[in-house]
Parts: sequence; structure tokens; C-alpha cells
Amino acid sequence: MNLKVFNFLHDDIYGIFFWQMKTHNDGVYALFNKKFSSFALYEGKNGKDFLPYQCSLFRPRDHDSKFIAGMRKWLVDFHVDEGVNTFSFLREMREGQHANLVCKILHVCEIAKNEWMALVWDGTDSPPISINTNYSELNHSPEHKMDEQLPLQLERLPPLSRDLLCTFPTVGTILQVIIDKVNQKHVLHLLNTGEWVKFISILCEVHAGKWCGVLTPFTKLRYLSNEDHFVLACQRSYNERLSLKLGRIPYWCFPWCSQITEVDYDHMPFVTLMDVLTYSEATARFKCIIRVVAAFPWRAEDFSHQGTYRIRLTIEDPTARIHALIYAEDGEKFFDGNPSIDVLTRKRDKLLGVAANNDGKGTNPASRNPPWVQCCLKSYYLDKNDIWGSRQYRIFGTKLADLGA
Repeated sequence: MNLKVFNFLHDDIYGIFFWQMKTHNDGVYALFNKKFSSFALYEGKNGKDFLPYQCSLFRPRDHDSKFIAGMRKWLVDFHVDEGVNTFSFLREMREGQHANLVCKILHVCEIAKNEWMALVWDGTDSPPISINTNYSELNHSPEHKMDEQLPLQLERLPPLSRDLLCTFPTVGTILQVIIDKVNQKHVLHLLNTGEWVKFISILCEVHAGKWCGVLTPFTKLRYLSNEDHFVLACQRSYNERLSLKLGRIPYWCFPWCSQITEVDYDHMPFVTLMDVLTYSEATARFKCIIRVVAAFPWRAEDFSHQGTYRIRLTIEDPTARIHALIYAEDGEKFFDGNPSIDVLTRKRDKLLGVAANNDGKGTNPASRNPPWVQCCLKSYYLDKNDIWGSRQYRIFGTKLADLGA
């Protein structure tokens, strides 16, 4: 049995398909047989003519144009009923759970053979993640680099160029969505940069301390127009946030961040780490609210070498993760001179969210939740012939408050 089906794939594409109907295990299904079946694709609701722009073994008939015209007219006022409150913001993600998200596609790239990644955004801040840490390994292996477990980006994601970063929004989390071989042939052609998309049942996971979305066989996608009410709500919320004096501080530090740091530049406005990365000048000064998620070296007795502080911190906010150095006189400012090893250890633990009942020398892995703190950053470069490629960041004008005995 052959069946003729009229269908719309999304707002901009309609299709006419001639399927061959089959039965299998008491079920009925449609089969596209390239020897007998045919199809035709037409422009969607904004189309003007009735000539298919792509077809196979298709012979148009007069009444086909009537169906296409009817579908174009019908879709003008048609809305898919998706229920109430069925979509979430990125700030509402939960690890291991499926979510329905409305996001804008910022970039799509291949990260390995038969594996792709899309970068998506909705203007909100993803939740901060607790970090599992093996203190015994850190305390007994001075060479162990804690920050290698918390890379600046997911391992397989190639470095993004500065030119590309400068096209991204500087407020709100950019979520990395993994597209494996199984899903790429179904969804890759739908992910066009600049388009808004609904992800139905996307799996939310945490890799290397960073959020990512994973497409499963049950994930569905649908294009949205710029006039869709979900899209307008995201844009309106984002614009309102940018209009606020404190709109660039993380959503998760409200009503205010921890008081364990003090900064010298109260007059300086807050910026995000993405603002820092995309700033137009290589050398500049900034004030941010961040979390310190890793430190190298870890042991307080290794913080200075021959009396000079040399520490590399991994800091993050909802927009980015970067390395920032504490060096020399900036370290003396940060730690208020050269306190004892016990005092340095206590300050490190507070800064990196080590639990109060854990002295940092435990033998079992434990979870850390670093606080949101203020800090001042300065950017500089090491090579005048490669200003942007050699750009670095240092913490300055920042002091850890006296935490008492």
C-alpha cells in the first residue's frame, strides 16, 4: 500500500512524501523506498510559489499546490501546545536530570571524528558546582596539579579564537552541548548559528566541573522564530539585566558575595570574566566576583619560593574559567604579609571552600563549595610580538580578610 503524506518539517519547510506502508510484528510503519517512493520539499509559510526546491522522483499535480497554500495559511495562527511551565532556564539545570531548554545557537564545531559540539546560551547563569577533591593526594604529592582536574574548557573542545569569543554575549552561561555520531545525522543540520532552538529532554551533566548538555535518542529539537514568546522572554530578561548597575555579577551570589576578601577599587564597576577575555585592550584592570576552584601549588608551605609568592589560581564565574596568578608583592597584599603556615592553610581552605571540619589533610575525597568573592584582576602580555597569544592575568589590590584564630 502506498500513502501520500503532507507534512511540515518546521516553519520554513513543507514536504510531500509518498511512503510505502508495511507491517511488522502487528505494527504498521512507513517505508521510504528509493525505487518507488518520492518526496518534494517546498518553502514554508513565507513561500510565494509552488515549485519544490528539492525533490526525488516527484511529479507535481494541480491539487498539490492547494494543499501547500492551505498549510501556509494554517500555520500563520498555529501554535504547538507544549503545556504550561514546561521549559527551564540554564540556571535551573540539575545534574543527571533531563530538561527542556530554549537557547540560542552561538557556535557549532567538530571536536573529534564523528563528534560535534554546539555552544548555546539563554542569558542566565548556570548553578555553581560542588567540587570533589582528594586532599590526601594533594598533600602527599607536591607536584600534583589540582587544576588539571578542572581544565579551562572540556578536554576535547578545541581552543576558541579571540575573534570568535568577541561575538559571544558577555553575560550568562554558554553551555556546551555534545552531539555524538548517533545524533549528528539527525540534528546537526538543524543547528544554525544565530537561531533559537527548543531542546526537548536534553540530559544535563557535569564534566570536569563544568556543565554540559548531552543529546540522547529521546531529545527533540524545534526551531523558534525571533518573535516566539519564549525567545522574547529570554531577550527581555537579558536586556533588563544589562540595564542594572549590578547586572554583571553572578546570579548565585545575591544578595551579596562573601566578605572574606577586600578590594582597593570600590569605584570600579564589576565585569564578567567573558568581559575580561574579550576586552579591546591587552593590558587593563578589572573587578570581578568569582570562585576560586583550584590552586597550584596546593600546600601552603609551597606558596612562596625564596620568599616570593608564586601561586596559580583557577577562577571562574558563570561565563568563563581562567588562570590568574598571585605573584610577589601582590601575594603579600593578598595574604597580609608572610603569616605562618597554619594561617596560610586556614586562609586557603576558606578561599577554596574546604569544609570547616576538614583540615585539608583528610585521606578521603570530600566535596568543596568555594564562596563567591571579589577580586581585582590585571591583564598583561609576555611577548610584544604576540600580544593576545601571550596574554596573562594577575590578582592585585585584593586582600583576604583576617579570619581569626
